[in-house]
Amino acid sequence: MSIRPILETRRATPALEGAGVKLHRAFGFQDPTELDPFLLFDDFRNEYPQDYLRGFPWHPHRGIETITYVLSGTVDHGDSLGNTGTLGAGDVQWMTAGSGILHQEMPKGNAQGQMHGFQLWGNLPAAQKMTAPRYQDVRGTEIPEIIDDDGTRVKVIVGTFWGKTGPVDGIAADPQYLDIFVPAGVRKTFRIDTYRRAFAYVFEGAGAFADASTPTGVLLEKEVAGQEVNIRDLSGNRTLIRFGTGDEVTVQAGPDGVRFLLISGAPIAEPVAWHGPIVMNTQEELMQAMRDLRNGTFIRPAH
Repeated sequence: MSIRPILETRRATPALEGAGVKLHRAFGFQDPTELDPFLLFDDFRNEYPQDYLRGFPWHPHRGIETITYVLSGTVDHGDSLGNTGTLGAGDVQWMTAGSGILHQEMPKGNAQGQMHGFQLWGNLPAAQKMTAPRYQDVRGTEIPEIIDDDGTRVKVIVGTFWGKTGPVDGIAADPQYLDIFVPAGVRKTFRIDTYRRAFAYVFEGAGAFADASTPTGVLLEKEVAGQEVNIRDLSGNRTLIRFGTGDEVTVQAGPDGVRFLLISGAPIAEPVAWHGPIVMNTQEELMQAMRDLRNGTFIRPAH
C-alpha cells in the first residue's frame, strides 16, 4: 500500500456567479489537466438570503456533467426540455448535459435562511459529448451511509466503498464521491484506486492529511503560553487537498472531528476547449456551440 502524497493544499476563494450568488470556488477555469476528469468545484454556503436568492437563471450546458449535492435549504431546477424538480437537504442531482440543454437553478434557504451545497463539474469524453441529456435525481434517503466501529461515517454517493454502492450510476468518469466524517482524534485510512485523480474538500472541522507513513502537514511556529513551539498545520474549513498517485488517503481528525468530501475519477486525457459551462475538445466545436446558441439549434430534438 502507498499513501498518496499531497500535491497542493489551498483554500477556496470567494466568487460571484449566476445573477449574484456569493460562493467559494475550490478550483475551476484553470489548468484542466490538474484534476482531470473534474473541471470545477463550488461551495455555495450562505447565511443570508440576499446572497443567494437571485440564483442561477437560464444558462446553457454542453459537453459536461454537473453534480449538485445539497446539505441545507433547497434548490429548484428546470430546463428547456421541460424537466423540473426540487433538491432538498441531503439530495443529489447528477445532470449529464451531453449535446446541450438550457438550465436554471434557484436556491432557497431553510427555516433559518441558511443555504449550503456543492456543485462539481465532470468532463465528458469526445465520444459522449453529444449524447442525449439525462438526469439522475437522488433523495438523501437513497444514499447508503456506513458507520464504522470508531464512529467514522461515510455516505456513498457514487461508486462502491466498504461494500456499499451509491445510487448514481453510468457516469463517464467512473467516479467515487464520498461524504466522510471522522470523529475527534481518530486516525483513518481510505482506499482509492491508484489510477484515479483524487481530491478532498474539508468543509467542517479540521484534519491533518498524511503524505507519508506518519501524519505530516505544514510545520508552523506559534507562540503557546509564552513559548515558541512547532506544530503541524491542520487542513481546515473550505480547504482543497489535491493528491498525487497512490492507493490510500490517511487523515488524523482534529479536536472537533473533520468532515470532507473525498472525490476521485478516471482521467479522460483529451484536449479541452472551454467556454463557461460549454466544454468541447476543439475550438471549432466550441465555435459551433456558439453558432447553435445564436441560431436556435443548441437543443437537439429527442429521438
